[in-house]
Amino acid sequence: MPDTLITFAWIAAAGLLAPVLSFATSKKVPAVVFLIILGVLIGPYGMELTTDSEAIDLVRELGLGMLFLLAGMELAPSDLKGREGRNAIPTWIICALLAFGGTMALTGGETGTATVLAIALTSTALGTLLPIIRQQGLSGTPVGNSVMIHGAVGELAPVMAMALLLSARTTWATAVILVIFFAVALVIALLPRTVRRVVPWVGWAIRDGVGSTNQTVVRTIVVMLAVLMAVASIFELDVVLGAFAAGIIVRQIVPDSALPDLTEKLEVLGYGLFIPAFFVTSGMGIDTGVIGDRPWFLLGLIPVILIARGLPVLLRELGGHTGSSLQGWREKLQLSLYTATGLPIIVAVTEVATTSGLLAEEEASLLVAAGALTVAIFPTVADAVGPTKRAVH
Repeated sequence: MPDTLITFAWIAAAGLLAPVLSFATSKKVPAVVFLIILGVLIGPYGMELTTDSEAIDLVRELGLGMLFLLAGMELAPSDLKGREGRNAIPTWIICALLAFGGTMALTGGETGTATVLAIALTSTALGTLLPIIRQQGLSGTPVGNSVMIHGAVGELAPVMAMALLLSARTTWATAVILVIFFAVALVIALLPRTVRRVVPWVGWAIRDGVGSTNQTVVRTIVVMLAVLMAVASIFELDVVLGAFAAGIIVRQIVPDSALPDLTEKLEVLGYGLFIPAFFVTSGMGIDTGVIGDRPWFLLGLIPVILIARGLPVLLRELGGHTGSSLQGWREKLQLSLYTATGLPIIVAVTEVATTSGLLAEEEASLLVAAGALTVAIFPTVADAVGPTKRAVH
């Protein structure tokens, strides 16, 4: 226990120091980048100030869950039904096919490894991008809105592909499991309204504790998040799917008037502890020795990710009417850079792949490091090339 508490203290200190360092750079370097760097420094491959434990792993999983919960809450399903959303889905499919073809050639026809790499290379770190988008003043702008749509597809599609293609079960069995999972999610979504009708006093009790030390609504959402993550884990699906589903459900059942206040409370919970802990522990898992042995391989992954995920988005925006409100090549280039930013899904994919023997620990560490570098590089470059920000009214 003392080792765990010491590790937690270092993680908490890194969480506090990261925004201070970001401020010192005039916020040109996002705090997320410093969280990862500090994680590398204090981790077992750095100064060896921390140790791994089940308790730290749990905090990390909760951080990942909170990240995707908040990302799901930001997503309006109506956006995906619009023209831009309908175009974002085939764009991701093009990205995945290109990535799969390229990685098949690079791996000498290793289908399993190529599938892992294709899923990892075509993800978008929407949860990671949310604070960066806000920090860069892009919330409510055409670029910010397009990032939300492509980011949602870039999170959901890889998670679904991971469940279907990387599972130890057959594809049909996994599809049935997914249907059952979504049925459970639907029941959970309908449960609050049903309870209020059948047992009205429970609804009164929850409303009574909204603004008190009980924080009943926040606790209700935490229960929903925990249950859906647990169900996903029981079905041997990635917990990311449960967390994202919880966020979408919350967005649908909470009245629009109450959503900003609730989001603020959940952000305090998430960004105050769990989400920074996720990024710090992700940094702690990066093997710096492997990076030192194969630096060119790592650096080569950065343009590969940009080509696999960002280039098709850019070409689609430049070449046709996608339904976005982007004007000029600068905004379209910005979108491509943001959509190519990936880390949480890469972490999730590599964990599944190493467990199933499809990917070696060394390659997994390099992929995670490459994902961390995309978070460090792409949003910063996107902010630099972007035009004057214009809000949507």
